[in-house]
Amino acid sequence: MPILGFRIDDFTYLTDVKTITEEEIEKIKGTKVLVLNALRNEEHHSHLTLSEALAIIEKIKPEKTYLTHISHLLGFHDEVEKTLPKNVFLAYDTLKITL
Repeated sequence: MPILGFRIDDFTYLTDVKTITEEEIEKIKGTKVLVLNALRNEEHHSHLTLSEALAIIEKIKPEKTYLTHISHLLGFHDEVEKTLPKNVFLAYDTLKITL
């Protein structure tokens, strides 16, 4: 199923994603803030796993990334966040991002 993402200036929002073509990755490079889904650690047929999301983040190299659409199966917020690269954060309800 085709999924649309949004890039507005230096902000990119991609959720419910499982794959992103290299052509689309090129369009996203240079974004400063990326919001990307990372459902859980285990494979899923229609959403990125944490490792898949981190691989995409490594290609895009945004200044900051907020992982969203996460499941309770990913683990406790504080514990998971300790394992993430310094510019990657778990999003949460009521989070406000200043652009």
